[in-house]
Amino acid sequence: MQVLAQENPFSSSHFRAGSEGWRIFVAPMIDVTDRHCRYFHRLLAPHVRLYTEMITTGAIEFGNRSRLLDFNAAEHPVALQLGGSEPAALAASARAGQQWGYDEINLNCGCPSERVQKGAFGACLMAEASLVADCIKAMQDAVTVPVTVKHRLGLDYDESYDMVRDFVGTLYQVGCRVFIVHARNAVLKGLSPKDNREKPPLRYSMAEQLRHDFPEAIFVLNGGIAQVEQSVSLLQRFDGVMLGRAAWHDPAVLSALSAYLWPASSVPHEAQVVQHMVDYADAQVRQGVPLRMVVRPMLGWLSGRPGARRWRQMLSDPVHLNEQDPMLIIRAYEQVSGSRTVSV
Repeated sequence: MQVLAQENPFSSSHFRAGSEGWRIFVAPMIDVTDRHCRYFHRLLAPHVRLYTEMITTGAIEFGNRSRLLDFNAAEHPVALQLGGSEPAALAASARAGQQWGYDEINLNCGCPSERVQKGAFGACLMAEASLVADCIKAMQDAVTVPVTVKHRLGLDYDESYDMVRDFVGTLYQVGCRVFIVHARNAVLKGLSPKDNREKPPLRYSMAEQLRHDFPEAIFVLNGGIAQVEQSVSLLQRFDGVMLGRAAWHDPAVLSALSAYLWPASSVPHEAQVVQHMVDYADAQVRQGVPLRMVVRPMLGWLSGRPGARRWRQMLSDPVHLNEQDPMLIIRAYEQVSGSRTVSV
């Protein structure tokens, strides 16, 4: 696919605080936000911004690009998150992402796992702001879609503001205008990725200070956001909010948040979502995709309802799943109290 060169429409003059396109996000999560998860989330929330799992530059250069990058057109707006630290390799991967149709390229500077550190990218890049700036500039020169960054507030147990202010400032100088801030430090040694999502204290006020110090940039808050009321409150302080594990464990929060923020927008009711997922699963199964991969994001959707436990059991039972019958979704839905009839 050839992409015509054009003036970058995402210069700083185009970014405005509170822009509707940068309000609600679902975080990139490894082994979670694959294309099936994103398709399901899009049904629940027509306006949220979706992200791929982190994909490394090496995987894009040497792997099966179609398997890694293909997505459903219904997912738009959808961003490609990259992992890497070589400007030329990141530029090439960003170019591939734009050619594939992604709406944004995001650089991962927030993942603290040791596996990522060994590749010299993720959160450890916060200690090398100049290198990250070179990477951002190389990607900006390669594409016309926005190039953004996701980062932490600091590294290990250094809670000073200076580090993150200087990190953001260095990237701002080369034209980066969207910063997704996981409002915790990344502890590079001694904590698991799960602990890094929970144990370092949240410091929303420090993230908010960045927004005050760089008023022409967009700041999206990530970390500890799980409820509609909390999200709406935080949108008074930040340009956008990004939900992570909450969107996986309780996907219904996306529908509730969408209904609150965009009341005039049409959001499918439950039975319609079920039917859409049956149709989607049917198409995927015909292409050889295991049914379990398609229904996995749906397990937590109806939590708290009578029958929700049976819903989860049926959609995670290997005996049922091995039959590769998308109608399993409807049969499981019929176990939930208050479910509406699905026409077949």
